[in-house]
Amino acid sequence: MNHLRRQCAIALAGLVVTPRARAAGDAAAAASVLPRQSLVPGGVARVPLEAPVAHAPAVTLGEAAVMVRAHASGWLAVVGIPLSTRPGRIELVVSRAGGARTSVALTIAPKRYVEQKLRVAPAMVELSRADLARVERERPLIQAALATFSSTPPATLRLQAPVAGPRSSSFGMRRVFNGQPRAPHTGMDIAAATGTPIAAPLGGRVVATGDYFFNGGTVIVDHGQGLVTMYCHLSAIDVEPGARLATGDTLGRVGATGRVTGPHLHWGVTLNRAMVDPALFLAS
Repeated sequence: MNHLRRQCAIALAGLVVTPRARAAGDAAAAASVLPRQSLVPGGVARVPLEAPVAHAPAVTLGEAAVMVRAHASGWLAVVGIPLSTRPGRIELVVSRAGGARTSVALTIAPKRYVEQKLRVAPAMVELSRADLARVERERPLIQAALATFSSTPPATLRLQAPVAGPRSSSFGMRRVFNGQPRAPHTGMDIAAATGTPIAAPLGGRVVATGDYFFNGGTVIVDHGQGLVTMYCHLSAIDVEPGARLATGDTLGRVGATGRVTGPHLHWGVTLNRAMVDPALFLAS
């Protein structure tokens, strides 16, 4: 009996250290902390990198720094693919210790997002001169907050939904008002009653709050290495810039402020300055 037990123990130990078992374990570990991969405009790429374990490479897509995190087999770039990306080939630039630079090519597949055609009052589409001037003043403030890149990567990229409720408008949907196409929807709209608490889906630091023409009451949170989330149309803001949040902390309340027709939360997720589909980050 003892001899049989020793044989079983040896066999089990052997299974644990086989390359196939190790790869399966790595895949399971990655799935528990990383967003789902989707190589389309508005999606996310997970790119293994060859580099010494002791020296993290630096990666850029265009002018934007890309998240690089330790992986079981070395390093992994987690790349946000801009919604404006044309299908085809894009290249990451990888800079390693000592100055060596190489490129890694990704092939981006096409994706057709939903299009919605609406007839609305002209005032809902055409901005006054004063409103347009306000939008132009606010845009660089929002863009600067969304471009935040702090050095420490988040422990996980699997996020909790900030509020419970049905999705009233999905990421990437393009609306055409009175025959005039508008920019694609860059977040997820979640229907909820005014005053519903909004929970931070991941720990982070509040980098900006404000009341903006289109977005209304807004909170923007930095989670590390280019992962930044945005919460819009809030009826109340419960945090200030610089505040540290833990997962689940209340950051504000659902509302209908800004350019909206009813209460809901607009939730945006930015990775290396690219607005990407929040659904890829949800744990379930």
